[in-house]
Amino acid sequence: MDAPRLADSLDLTWDQQLMDVLLEYPIRSDRSDFAIHPRVDTFGRTVSTAVVFLPPGGPARGYELLGDSGLVRLDPRWHQAALRFVVEGFWHILEGTDHLLFLCCLVFPFRRLRPLVIIVTAFTVGHSISLIASAFGFVPDALWFPPLVETLIAVTIVLMGLENIVQAATGKAGGDVTRRWIVAFAFGIVHGFGFSFALRESLQFAGDHLLVALFGFNLGVEIGQLTVLLVLVPMLGLLFRYLVPERIGIIILSALVVHTAWHWMLERGEVLTRFPLPTIDAAFLASLMRGLLAVLILAAGVWMVNGWIARQLAKANEASAPDIDKRTRSA
Repeated sequence: MDAPRLADSLDLTWDQQLMDVLLEYPIRSDRSDFAIHPRVDTFGRTVSTAVVFLPPGGPARGYELLGDSGLVRLDPRWHQAALRFVVEGFWHILEGTDHLLFLCCLVFPFRRLRPLVIIVTAFTVGHSISLIASAFGFVPDALWFPPLVETLIAVTIVLMGLENIVQAATGKAGGDVTRRWIVAFAFGIVHGFGFSFALRESLQFAGDHLLVALFGFNLGVEIGQLTVLLVLVPMLGLLFRYLVPERIGIIILSALVVHTAWHWMLERGEVLTRFPLPTIDAAFLASLMRGLLAVLILAAGVWMVNGWIARQLAKANEASAPDIDKRTRSA
């Protein structure tokens, strides 16, 4: 920074020089709220900015800003972190085509309020569990894990679409809510790992509020899902009422989704084959045992919740039965 000026006659090519910039900014107090918006993304095709914040009396906090990261609060308050991640979760679900297609497959046969609440809530709980597990480092950090998850996400869409087609073709569409919420929960865990990959680079902006950021991201995803449902359900109702019969419509829409997801599955599977399989050693077996234990715990929880949901649905059907009998006798 303080070296003498280079001679004007010095001949340097572009990759033989670096530019250092020293910015001095007077502050009123070292306890102020600090934020930075570098706006250096136009310097090159790919720009990465490393920032180290040295708060008074606290540990250094490092940031890696890719392109234009917007306004970055270097020591965010809990509400600032929550708002940032709510917005990020909202836009992530709206911009994630694979997650949207899976959500569509979930609700094609179920457009009544009670089944929708049960199914979407199960999907949200599932991806919340895996998202939190990823944030706290309880998942593999190997290179093969992200392409494996992306491939499995495509597989979940294919399976859900095929199930819709089979149920609609056999006249069972919209019937088995208890089975659908279990599938939504299980597949939600897979999609939660996909959410974690998008969230991994953003958790640096959470400051000391990791749990608040995770809750805010999940809340944003839930708001995004509800927004999609508020638009999708009425559109499906109009489509099946005026343009195409419901069974045929479910088959056609699900077939289109399956066609798209099938290509994703093949492409992502091809990427997965480029990575070596994990080595079966003591560490791998220990991780496998921990994973199986977590699966058993989740299965026990699903079994108990499923029994409770089945009882609630039975009570609701019994309560509605007298009203149906009254209307039948009146007719």
